[in-house]
Amino acid sequence: MSIAVEFLRRPLTTGAIAASSRRLGYAMTEGIGLERARTVLELGPGTGVFTDAILARLAPDARLVAVEINPVLAARLSATRRDPRLTVVRGSAATDLVAMAGGPADAVVSGLPWTVMPRALRGRVLDSVADALVPGGRFTTFAYLHAARTPPARRLAAELALRFDRLERSPMVWANLPPAFVHRATRKG
Repeated sequence: MSIAVEFLRRPLTTGAIAASSRRLGYAMTEGIGLERARTVLELGPGTGVFTDAILARLAPDARLVAVEINPVLAARLSATRRDPRLTVVRGSAATDLVAMAGGPADAVVSGLPWTVMPRALRGRVLDSVADALVPGGRFTTFAYLHAARTPPARRLAAELALRFDRLERSPMVWANLPPAFVHRATRKG
């Protein structure tokens, strides 16, 4: 079953019609300290493009907890990734992420579909992310170029500014369908 089929079956929880590119995966994991991280949370791993990029940077004794709400994608990720550092949890990112991870995380990488998420849910998830990070922890997510100026995308940027100390935006990743850029944020200390 492809990501396009899952998008058609569950468009509000599967935010993309095509899997993210490896270049976007590299941009999502670049410069957020994964090489030194002990615990990393991934929200909405989908087909595992970001999962693979995270695992490529993680130390041998680090842990990655991937939280996926879609049962088909969670099962596929569990079945296809045989890395002892990875734990796939089927659940919602709007819950207690610290409990899911077994403690605070050094970084959170998110592939969640922010622009289709209801405002109240988006706020709960962002609160959960901020609460899950250690002081100085890094959060990274992406946005598509074509949606960057929409009201939900502008609200996401404003909500990130309320919860995090430092915000950065990557250069455009043109080698993605559609082109995207990465938001990087640092938790208030």
